[in-house]
Amino acid sequence: MVTDPLPASAPKLRPLPLLIFSSRWLQLPLYVGLIAAQLVYVLLFLKELSHLVLHSWEFTEQQIMLVVLGLIDVVMISNLLVMVIVGGYETFVSRLGLGGHPDQPEWLSHVNAGVLKVKLAMAIIGISSIHLLRSFIEAGSIGQPTARITEAAILWQTVIHMAFILSAIGIAWVDRMTQHKH
Repeated sequence: MVTDPLPASAPKLRPLPLLIFSSRWLQLPLYVGLIAAQLVYVLLFLKELSHLVLHSWEFTEQQIMLVVLGLIDVVMISNLLVMVIVGGYETFVSRLGLGGHPDQPEWLSHVNAGVLKVKLAMAIIGISSIHLLRSFIEAGSIGQPTARITEAAILWQTVIHMAFILSAIGIAWVDRMTQHKH
């Protein structure tokens, strides 16, 4: 089991509290798994980018726009993964100890569970927005045999997107209320 090096002034914990506190390290494989998932997204991005470059002269403007929106979607999901990996590890496992590294994200200096939830909710809204925009672009083909989307699908995506927005507003509101009380 991995334990934090304790400063000499740190209190010695009894065995049960030490076990409970040390159990946070069980999350480490989860964060490593998310790093592997991010690698998969990098490979997907490169695959889609090469497909766009190699076949761009065959695509219509709408097809190019849909592929580019797909690339943006992959980037936004990757950004979400970074927020979860870095913010979650820093909040729930151990300090990263970046020591003022010039590439340290500015939000990391004041990250906590509430801030992380709000940032994740905003990222999910951004990802949902990209999916909804792609559906709106494809809406012109509704009713045609080649249509990949239906009116009902667009309606449900819009409803779900609005639910994400309301959820994010609720999370931000609750976080703000708890910040003002402290």
